[in-house]
Amino acid sequence: MSMAPTSIPDASLTTGGTQTSTETGSWAMTTHSVIWSTNTGKPTHRIVREKTEAKPALVSCTVVAIVTLLCTANLIDVYGSAGAWATAAVPAAVIGALIAFAGVAPPLRLWWQLFFLVFAQWIVGPVICLNDTTIGRVIPSLETLRLGWRETFGSFKYLIAIEPPVGDAQGALLAVWTLCLWTAAIAGFFALLDDPRWSVAAIVLEIAAMCACALLGTADGVARIPCGIAFALVLIVWLSWRMRMFESGRWISSLVIVVLAAAVAFGGCLLLPAQRTILRDHYEPPLSPNDYTSPLSTMRAYIKSYKDTTVLTVHGLPEGTCVRLAVMDRFDGNVWNLSDSRESRDSANYARVGTSIRNDAEGRPFTAKFTVRDGLGDDWLPLAGAATSVRFGNEKNAESFYYNVGTDSGLLRDGVKKGLTYTEHGIIPDEPSDKQIAEAEAARIDQPKADDVPNEVGKLASATAGGKSHGGEAAQQLVAMLRDQGWFSHGLGSDYQSSPGHGNHRIAQLLGGEMVGDSEQYASAMALMARELGLPSRVVLGFLPKDKDGDISNARTQTEGDGTIIDFTGNDVTAWVEINLEGYGWVPFYPTPKETKTPDDDQNLTPPNPQNLVRQPPLPLTDPLRDETNTTSQSSFGGTEAAEAPEPSKWAQAGRVIGKVALYGSPLWIVLLIVGAILLGKAIQLAMLRKRGRPQMRMASGWQSVAVLARQSGIDAHGTRREQAQQITEQLKLDPTAMQSACRQADYATFSGQDVSDEQASTYWHAIDELRAAMLATLPRMRRWRTKLSLRGVRQMKPVDVTVGYHKAEANDEKQSAPRRAGESASADSKHRKRRFSHARH
Repeated sequence: MSMAPTSIPDASLTTGGTQTSTETGSWAMTTHSVIWSTNTGKPTHRIVREKTEAKPALVSCTVVAIVTLLCTANLIDVYGSAGAWATAAVPAAVIGALIAFAGVAPPLRLWWQLFFLVFAQWIVGPVICLNDTTIGRVIPSLETLRLGWRETFGSFKYLIAIEPPVGDAQGALLAVWTLCLWTAAIAGFFALLDDPRWSVAAIVLEIAAMCACALLGTADGVARIPCGIAFALVLIVWLSWRMRMFESGRWISSLVIVVLAAAVAFGGCLLLPAQRTILRDHYEPPLSPNDYTSPLSTMRAYIKSYKDTTVLTVHGLPEGTCVRLAVMDRFDGNVWNLSDSRESRDSANYARVGTSIRNDAEGRPFTAKFTVRDGLGDDWLPLAGAATSVRFGNEKNAESFYYNVGTDSGLLRDGVKKGLTYTEHGIIPDEPSDKQIAEAEAARIDQPKADDVPNEVGKLASATAGGKSHGGEAAQQLVAMLRDQGWFSHGLGSDYQSSPGHGNHRIAQLLGGEMVGDSEQYASAMALMARELGLPSRVVLGFLPKDKDGDISNARTQTEGDGTIIDFTGNDVTAWVEINLEGYGWVPFYPTPKETKTPDDDQNLTPPNPQNLVRQPPLPLTDPLRDETNTTSQSSFGGTEAAEAPEPSKWAQAGRVIGKVALYGSPLWIVLLIVGAILLGKAIQLAMLRKRGRPQMRMASGWQSVAVLARQSGIDAHGTRREQAQQITEQLKLDPTAMQSACRQADYATFSGQDVSDEQASTYWHAIDELRAAMLATLPRMRRWRTKLSLRGVRQMKPVDVTVGYHKAEANDEKQSAPRRAGESASADSKHRKRRFSHARH
């Protein structure tokens, strides 16, 4: 007798009175078996299972995209702004994660994913990063594809060769595009493998990407510690989730994992060294100043050959503005020349820059267009003020442009040639008044030591200004003495004899013999005298808009349309001195006598004898200038006193780390972060309501912000705007005048259908700000803070579509005017509507 297979009991399930299971029985009875789903006639069960698998895959891909963006956040300051960085980084990370997510569908795995990657890298990427070369900003041109292929690899070289910020020129964004795209795609591929242990490979790849971005970034970075903490925290929590360490119902263990992850993230960031290795610092050495002759030595050649010839034309330059060619701070006994950071740590280097230049100067912004004429054939590029951007008419010139942020001067390695045009965006620094200069102290900076300085320099400097108590006053005294006692002559043609040069022999002749010369000698002499008094000094060569006396004149600048124009000649090439004063930076001084103060044979041209002057006590204003032979790192002790201090023990170091973790990992910071996030979010929301939409919408949103604030403070404000205004004024004891006025204006903007100007909307929002402040001021302190942190009604604060209110008003009018239409004309109905809107306005 046969029995149905289903009636046979499974003895293994009840052996020995203990419920067990065999491998076969367990597999056959599980509800997740493919055989079970087939035998039960429910083919949709397998489809549902595939859909549920897509959810964890989507979570993993989202984590990969976020972590990739945290990695490449090191490059934000390299590009100069978060907006420029996000233009390429965000879409690249999202596309890379979506390409990895496409592997959830078996038909799209591997080959299709590779195709998507290639298409995104060399089609989508160039369209986004080289958008100005596309057709209609959407379709890639042949130039787009060619540059996209070339700059995919060249952009990395550009990043380490250019001084940040590099901007978005020359395909620089393709570097962050490539990093984000391939990192997100490959890391996402490992993250979606069935074996969770492959997630470690994804983490290793993300760490490698972060290290690469750190090498390409800057020493400072952007939010280094927050990004590092978020990076470690997200990865640890995600890996724990992948390893199934998070289980529903076991919230204590999950909380422990999160806390430990936060502690590791904080501790790891604190243990990392503060200094970074930056490839940019080792890729290409800065320009060597020794490769260039002294710019000051060529000054007299401009005057001799191009005295009355226009050598430079500038459009848009503010009147009375100087244009500098070169700045020199190193004197070797023969000439003044440039220095760099290898000679003094307070000296800056000439480095390649991108489309924008980081500059912290404060003053008047300007935009000027320069055109080079005859005569300028050197490497020094004329620039005014502190440049924030320099754009060339021929983009090829940008590859040879170098800028020195310490001296605000630039040069072209290919040389400045006739016909060169470029536009400078910059800032004219504010200059202190004479009284402020006189009261200012000399700054303390390191400069290269001046060699072979003549004895006459120190004697005359001490006798002239050695007793002045302030550095600025001493500099003013030097200028006054040189301008008063000196005489002017270029020594050319029929001029009074004046030798060229500015070395130690020529300066000794100027200060010890006949005090006759031009700005080359006087600027050199004053800069050396200032060094002897402990004042940081340097010599500047450039163009001055001079009058016949050689003084700066606004009359040289002419008006042309809405802008200005000035032509500089070879005679305008001049040297002057800059002194670094505390609180004001580098301040210009002009020690050259008036150019009309020329000598003749009957005058006494001998400078004052320092021995005949009243001797002044030594200058107490600063210590002597520090140079390379006098650094603060050298010890003044010998023997056992010079022994290095013992390093703290490992236990002491661990204790400091634990203390920092306890400090920065305190729950108080979490509370402060939440509070800060709420206040920031509400501020951003108000700013969006203030700026977004048409003026009518902004005014309606202004009243909405008042109503929401009232609800957040606990006031029951409901009904129409007039009812809300009455409820708010009664419960807060406010003056109803301002509240009713704001209500009427909002009603008019919403229901009148009339145009409202931007100026009216801005004025209305000023009134709303005052109204909100008055409402908060009436609340007790604790209630005021609860109101500021309340999220009640936040979702309701969005731009109001006033067309809805206008059409509702029209519908109501139609209902009210229907009985009248039998006896009233259309014109009467229109007048009725106008009266209603007029009533709402008043």
